[in-house]
Amino acid sequence: MLKPELQAKFLSHLNNRKNGEDEGFTLIELLVVVIIIGVLAAIALPSLLGQVNKAKQSEARNYVGTVNRSQQAFFLEYQRFATNLSELQVGIKTASENYLYTIEATGTNANAAQFKGVASKDALKSYYGLVGTQLGDSATSEALTIAIACESTAPSKAVDTIVVFNSSCATNYVSLSR
Repeated sequence: MLKPELQAKFLSHLNNRKNGEDEGFTLIELLVVVIIIGVLAAIALPSLLGQVNKAKQSEARNYVGTVNRSQQAFFLEYQRFATNLSELQVGIKTASENYLYTIEATGTNANAAQFKGVASKDALKSYYGLVGTQLGDSATSEALTIAIACESTAPSKAVDTIVVFNSSCATNYVSLSR
């Protein structure tokens, strides 16, 4: 049982609440909140979409590195480069949801191989990896393998075939080893 003075204060409090104005939000307050949420969404949405494309592009970027390293190992074993993905045995399919992948022998006497990751969607960048041989020192006459991985500077749905191997990326491409 409550003390009489506490009961009186509690009843007085309940009575004051009933006599006060109705509680709730005004239309203006609700509009301000909706406008603030709209502005925040407008700022965050483009950034979010850019991150989605970066995640999709990481597939091709990783595959270029994997194929380049695998081609170098293949060359050490067979003294030539693999001409298709199944021969290389790295578990990469020739097509995914976002990219089409191919390997082409290039250079004189097929002394280089190019792996292409061509975007199949407009907003994605394309990639290529190029592995080639270079003569080592004249005493051993061994061939060294050199690899480069490149990314298109803008979204692209094509990759040109590189005919002459050099250690820099083609026009409109940047090196992934920056």
